[in-house]
Amino acid sequence: MKVLLLLLIFSVLPVAADAQPAPGPPAVGAVRAERQQITQTDEFIGRIQSIGRVALVARVSAYLEWRLFVEGSEVKKGDLLYLLEQPPFRAQVDADKANVAQLEAQHTYAAQQLERAQYLLKTPAGQQQNVDQTVANERSLAAQVAAAKAQLETAEIRAPIDGKISATEVTEGNVVSPTSGTLANLVSQDPMYVLFPVSVRTGLDLRDRYEPKGGFNAVVLKLRLPDGRIYGQDGKLDYVSPTVATNTDTVTVRGVFPNPLIPGLPVNGPAARELFDGEFVTVLQEGVEPITVLAIPRAAVLSDQQGDYVYVVDAQNRAQRRPIQLGQSTPSTAVVSNGLTEGELVISEGLQRVRPDQPVSPGPATPPPAISPEVAKGGGSGPSSAEPKATQ
Repeated sequence: MKVLLLLLIFSVLPVAADAQPAPGPPAVGAVRAERQQITQTDEFIGRIQSIGRVALVARVSAYLEWRLFVEGSEVKKGDLLYLLEQPPFRAQVDADKANVAQLEAQHTYAAQQLERAQYLLKTPAGQQQNVDQTVANERSLAAQVAAAKAQLETAEIRAPIDGKISATEVTEGNVVSPTSGTLANLVSQDPMYVLFPVSVRTGLDLRDRYEPKGGFNAVVLKLRLPDGRIYGQDGKLDYVSPTVATNTDTVTVRGVFPNPLIPGLPVNGPAARELFDGEFVTVLQEGVEPITVLAIPRAAVLSDQQGDYVYVVDAQNRAQRRPIQLGQSTPSTAVVSNGLTEGELVISEGLQRVRPDQPVSPGPATPPPAISPEVAKGGGSGPSSAEPKATQ
């Protein structure tokens, strides 16, 4: 019985083995390397800065009698902001006014004397000494008039620039003086600076890339606001620091952006403009002229200790490992600067089943997204995909 059972088992095994078909080449998705036009973009983290910034201080010792502005509102150059000329300093103000009137009268008389002396100089009765003395007297009185007027104006604090004013640091009824500190801060609103650090290595690359094409004029700046929106106004570069920061090995680059009022919002509302002094933004530095690059899906790029590589399908449908060098890339699209030629078939799907020199069964892969002119980026000191590494 045992012998019969063993013969039965051995007779069945070859039949079961013959029932399993031999495995074929693994199916993979592949795309051809194609040339596309992109706008080169580099990303940097920047901060908005007002072009004009003034700390308002008192120029005399006086009571702060009136605050004549709405905190947080925009004021115009020359607007009266604080009035200091009240008792017990009213007497000094009145004395200054009287002094101005007296000196103006003396100056008028001196000017008449000068005119008379210059006329007499043309006659036998004139003497050059009298003219010189009269000129000196007139100029002295003119200087005294100017000084007296300046003394009178110190009792008023006016806006030296257009801009938005902060909350007041000193309220009415307090005594202020030149040593009592800042009364309020005034910052200009339109246009605005954006400052961002650029590593020396990236700066040299940008210089080599854009200097032959016009330098500052070869790039345009855009901003990505904290909520992810792209700011509606374009900016331009206007300054590069001549000094490298030794602690970060970066140079400071500055751009200028318009910051107009938002249509439909009140001028003195809490957020009448898009850009705020001190705001963090992402700076997108774009080339004016698009360039043509060789692009493949970013998912096709693998990395190991030797660098970036892809699998290329050869004429015999075998997967061949190919080392490549990446240019500026996005999370979805890789720009290949070296290692591939246009038209080669690159595996982008099913890579986990591929081994070097192994036969594969290529089929069409999911079409890759086109490169957006706004997202082909890299090389910045902030979040950037200049040299991203895909995982296997």
